[in-house]
Amino acid sequence: MANTSRPVHRTALLATGLAVLGLLSACGGESGTSGAPRTPDSARASGAAPDAGPSTVTGTGTGTATQPGTTAPAAGTPGDAAGPASASARPDGRCHTGELRVAVGRVDPGAGQRNFPLVLTNTSGRTCTVYGYPGAAFVDASGRQLGPDPERAPGSPQTLTLTPGGSAWAGLSFSSPEISGARTATPAALLVTPPDERQSIKVRWTAGEVPVGGNASSVSVTAVEPGTGP
Repeated sequence: MANTSRPVHRTALLATGLAVLGLLSACGGESGTSGAPRTPDSARASGAAPDAGPSTVTGTGTGTATQPGTTAPAAGTPGDAAGPASASARPDGRCHTGELRVAVGRVDPGAGQRNFPLVLTNTSGRTCTVYGYPGAAFVDASGRQLGPDPERAPGSPQTLTLTPGGSAWAGLSFSSPEISGARTATPAALLVTPPDERQSIKVRWTAGEVPVGGNASSVSVTAVEPGTGP
């Protein structure tokens, strides 16, 4: 009687080996489809979108930078910051020293007084205004002031509008030294400061001695008036 148990045992062993090989092949294919090593979740999240650059928009002017997708405040709204340029564009009607020429008119003697008109002329190309009293000071050749500051004569100041070439005048008065007996000096120049200004205009003085000391040495100046003098 033939022995059939050996072929059956071999067949069983072969089937078992093929099953093991199939299982190993399946495991190897799963690892092969994964490719490169897996990237951590945090790194993939940070690289998911391209770099958008800075979060603000920088301009060349003085405007406020805004986030992308937002709208900057319109000019004139509370969010609009006024810069130096807008401040300098505000109208200023006052005549400035650099826009004026000063001349000393002829003496007008009377009742022991010497009176001179100080004429301010608008030399600019715009219309401007003057109001109040000019400043005045006699100085010697070295620029040293002679005598006290003039006093302001009583008056009613008014705003005067000077078109280009227009003039206003103020009166400068003092007692004649020959009559008053005041101590005198001969100035080299008269410094005139237009109303509300700080810079002066130097005018050569050719009218002789002026009082600089003593009881009757006061000099007075009036508020500006229209025209070029009495």
